[in-house]
Amino acid sequence: MKTLEQKIQDSETRVFKVVFPNTTNHYDTLFGGMAMYLMDEVAFMTATRFGRKKMVTVSSKKIDFNQPIPADTIIELVGKVVKVGRTSLEVEVEIFVEEMYSEDRRSAIKGGFTFVAINEDKVPVPVL
Repeated sequence: MKTLEQKIQDSETRVFKVVFPNTTNHYDTLFGGMAMYLMDEVAFMTATRFGRKKMVTVSSKKIDFNQPIPADTIIELVGKVVKVGRTSLEVEVEIFVEEMYSEDRRSAIKGGFTFVAINEDKVPVPVL
């Protein structure tokens, strides 16, 4: 039986993407709505990997857009469980941006998402 800390560590999720022009805004940087979509998707994967139950997003916390993410860069989204309740859990997602042709890497966006575990009838159930 895994400890809570092991489950948290094992559920950490990392996804890499290239920022193509079709995902950017008129400033040639990643569209904020696309960033939020990708973050929620990674948060969902993280929550599901942690609980191995059906999970639904119930809220998002403050999302800090600290750095613009230009087109033609590589991003890494990292999802981590940061709090576990009875039927809910919180996942923090951070997006790092990397230049394609240098080793420059920096944190660009960070935000939190809350998920609830549900059964087939969409009723909350214990996460653990």
